[in-house]
Amino acid sequence: MNSVLYVGMDVDSEKIAIAVLRGTDPDVTEELVIRNEASSIRKRFAKLKGHGEVIACYEAGCFGFGLYRQLTDMGVTCQVIAPGLIPHRPADRVKTDRRDARTLVRALRNGDLTEVYVPTKKDESVRDYLRMYEDSKTDLKRVKQRLLHFLLRRRLRYTESKNWTEKHKAWIRSLVMEYPIDQETLSEYLSQIADLEERCQRIACRIEEIAEGEEYRNRVAALKAFKGIETLIALSLIVEICDFRRFAAASQFMAFLGLVPSERSSGNKRRLGGITKAGNSHLRKLLVQAAWHYQSYQATSARLMKRRKGLESSLVSYVNRAGRRLNRKYLKLVFKGKRSQVAVTAVARELSGFIWGAMVGKVA
Repeated sequence: MNSVLYVGMDVDSEKIAIAVLRGTDPDVTEELVIRNEASSIRKRFAKLKGHGEVIACYEAGCFGFGLYRQLTDMGVTCQVIAPGLIPHRPADRVKTDRRDARTLVRALRNGDLTEVYVPTKKDESVRDYLRMYEDSKTDLKRVKQRLLHFLLRRRLRYTESKNWTEKHKAWIRSLVMEYPIDQETLSEYLSQIADLEERCQRIACRIEEIAEGEEYRNRVAALKAFKGIETLIALSLIVEICDFRRFAAASQFMAFLGLVPSERSSGNKRRLGGITKAGNSHLRKLLVQAAWHYQSYQATSARLMKRRKGLESSLVSYVNRAGRRLNRKYLKLVFKGKRSQVAVTAVARELSGFIWGAMVGKVA
């Protein structure tokens, strides 16, 4: 036991604070700060390996999994830790890099930490590409809002139909502003919108190509059998989760997405609150978007039948049962007086359970 070295690391862009705990020793045996460079990391951990087995950990964050992969290649057991599940003492109000490293290494030895799943390099690359696409769509939405606000300040408002239809766009392009500088402002906004629309369309086509790859094609097709799940959401689920079997039950998958109710119970009192919003917020948002489609459900719609063509009959039957149940769930909650947002969130929770079942083969 004493030949095992536990290493906690607090990582930032320039340096890594390291705390080392040997076996069953009560106190940290070594503390130091090294540069966050591959050569410095390699040198330090090569020295630590000379004293026994090394088990290291650091918090998941914006630095990704590069450090994990470097240490794993060196033969060091490394864990990437979920930051929100690290135990902290309520009275401890002092936070420094060194103290964080000490907290990590003690919790690591005690087995009190929760690892996050480390994706393959390809899944991580596809995940970042999908997130970049959604960032581009967000940029497009914001530019459109800025243009509408600009027009409102000039008392120009379109009332014939919804915004951003072809008629609405033609109306904006036909506007002649009173001052030349306003006309330039309008032209610049329109140019930004055209560029972003072209970029989004180009990236969307590339996403369809990625989804047709051998490693994703079948799983994407299975997820697209659900109403409300198109290629973007299907592929996002696959590359963010990677292995659905790491969740032993659907309830664990729901909890990972933060879609289960929060609870504050004591004694004989049991109080349930809103959803926890823990875990993967990105997937939670996508599933809520998909859940809005279950305000109605028609299994024989041409669009759904086209997407389900060629799939196993057991899977088609499974997603049909899911669709009918989710539609009933939404209508029941709305008729009981629940707000539509609350009903959709409840539908998203159950939808995630059906998705888990489809991905692990529980479709009977």
